[in-house]
Parts: sequence; C-alpha cells; structure tokens
Amino acid sequence: MLQISPTTFRSILILQTKFIGDIVLASTLAKNLQLQYPGVRIVFLCEARFAGFLTGHGIASEVVPFSRAKIRGSVIQRGREFFRTLRELRRHRFDMTIDITCSKTSRVISELVNAPIRLGYVPTEKPLRWYERQPANVAMKPFGFGERHFLYRYLSPLEALGVELRVKAPDIRPLPFETTRALALLARHGIQPNGFIAVHAGASFIGRRWQPERFATAIDRIAGQTGLGIVLVGGPDENEATDRIMAEAKTPVVNLAGILRLETLLALLAEARLFLGNESGPMHMAAAAGTPVVGLFGLTNPIRWAPVGVPAISLRPSMPCDCVGGDLCHRTDPSKACCVWRLDVDPVVDAALELLARTEVALERAV
Repeated sequence: MLQISPTTFRSILILQTKFIGDIVLASTLAKNLQLQYPGVRIVFLCEARFAGFLTGHGIASEVVPFSRAKIRGSVIQRGREFFRTLRELRRHRFDMTIDITCSKTSRVISELVNAPIRLGYVPTEKPLRWYERQPANVAMKPFGFGERHFLYRYLSPLEALGVELRVKAPDIRPLPFETTRALALLARHGIQPNGFIAVHAGASFIGRRWQPERFATAIDRIAGQTGLGIVLVGGPDENEATDRIMAEAKTPVVNLAGILRLETLLALLAEARLFLGNESGPMHMAAAAGTPVVGLFGLTNPIRWAPVGVPAISLRPSMPCDCVGGDLCHRTDPSKACCVWRLDVDPVVDAALELLARTEVALERAV
C-alpha cells in the first residue's frame, strides 16, 4: 500500500451514498479532516436530498448529488446518471477519495476518479467477486480505533491516515434561521421549547416500526406523568403510522410529520426535551443536536448503532427472537426484520421517565 507523506490536502471526496443516519455519523469524519487540514475542500457524493443539509451545516464545502431513483432505473437511466456523476467528480481533480460506502458502484467511481490517494476498506464489507477489485491504495480497517460502533467504521479513515481523533461524536448545531422557524412553528401549536417530546414512529421498513398503538399508549402514560407535550416528526411517507397514533392517543398530539425539511427538523429536535423513536436517521439527528434519546431497536444491534454523544437508553427485545413477522420478516436482515414488535410498552415508558429524571439535574445546572 501507498506510504502517505505528511502533506496538506486541498480537496477530498467522501463517497457516502447511504441514508441520513449515515450522513450524520460521517459528519464526524469530515470535521476531523477539517481540523487536521485547515482550508481543505471536502466534497460529498451523496443523494441529492441531503445536499442542503451538508453544505448548510458546514459539513461539506460542496456536494456532488446523484439520484437513487435513476441509479435503480433502466439501463439507459443508470448509464446516464453514472456518467454524469463521474464527469462532475473528475472535474474537481481530488487529491484523495475516501470510500465509506464500500459498494460495487462506489469502488468503480473511486477508481475512475483516480485521485492520487484512494482509501478503501480491506477487507470489504462483502467479499469481492472474482471480477471485482479494491482500487484503494490506502487500506482502512473495517472499524477504526479498536471500537465496534458503526461511527468508528466512518472514522477508520483517520486511523489509516494517522490523523488524531479530536471529534468523537456527531455535533451538528441548527442554523439560526431554522431555529427561528422551528420556534415559530412550536409557538403556533402552543408548545414550549424544551417542553415536549419528539416522537418518530417511522422507519424504512414496516417491521422496524414499533406498533403505532403502543406508541400511543406510551405517549399517554409519559405525558400524563410529566406534563410534556408530544410532537410527531417523520417523512411524508410515514403518515400511516402518525395517523394511527393520532387516532389512538388520548393526549393532545401535534403532528408535524411530512412538513419539515431536514434543516428545520434538526432545529426542532434540538428544542425537544427528549427524543423517542425507532432506530433510524432522525434518532441520530436528535443525538447530533444534543437531545437525549430513547431508541427502539429490533434485530439491529445497539452496540453498532446506538445514539452517541448524548444521554441515551437503547431498548431491544431479548434475542434470539421468536419471529412475530411471519412471511414479512427476513430474520437475517436487520433492515427487514420485525423484532422491535416484541417490545412491550412498560420498558419504553420506564426508560423515558428514567432518562428524563437523569437529565433533569443537568438541565437545572445549565439553567
């Protein structure tokens, strides 16, 4: 592998084509690189909808976006999107590429961008087939610094480069005008800052969503004992879960799911007293904004994906799991397993009340 001489890099490409939770964790890599190489231009390759979040919060100097829908489209659509993306990337003449996606496509892109220094995982996440190769000339460990959390998969490039680990958890502060927007939205619904629990009942797959009726029961009990307001958040494709919670809950609930852009969602989460939700991107956003988190997990292991950097409780049913999802459940795939359905209401309520009590002292000291 290539020996890296101590130099100042001018431009670095980070290939992160996954989801918002991965983007949040990868922000820690970007911040460490910015500290190590002042003035460096960091460019992310990511899905187009995350571009404003990355550049607005100073995580990236620029974003080269791609369309996931086109990459999964017809052969012609895939070809056009691939070559458009590659042409844009090559225009930047990067000094270094860091492939933290570790997919077949990201490896091809890293090779064709042809930066002098190319970092990639050795071994790769999935074994390479006979016709595939790892184009990296600097090897990264699957997990850096001897840790097991997925955050340290995205921090592994620092260890490979010999860069000091200074920022150890995502810390993304809301933009001032987004905070103003979030506060105005809360005021319109009679909700006080730090006087509500943000609840996210969605996830990419139905089996990863704790049952809405259990969310409703937990909300009623937590709100009844604390007097805190309840604000539902989520994407526009998660209305079925939020509508069911609204129908089941006896507590007045404010439903903001589907109406917040990511930047405003971050600002709103920063104003919450607690986040309660499924293991998903908004959970990591809440932690990055400094809000205590109760995270609900299924087959996904909290050792790998628990919220970091804030007081948090991760709940998971006992394993191995007696399957409750039937044909819907793919037991070996955490992204398509229904284990979270086995979580009862009592431990969720207890965890929320415990975390609220534990963080109340710190809140009083801060005030």
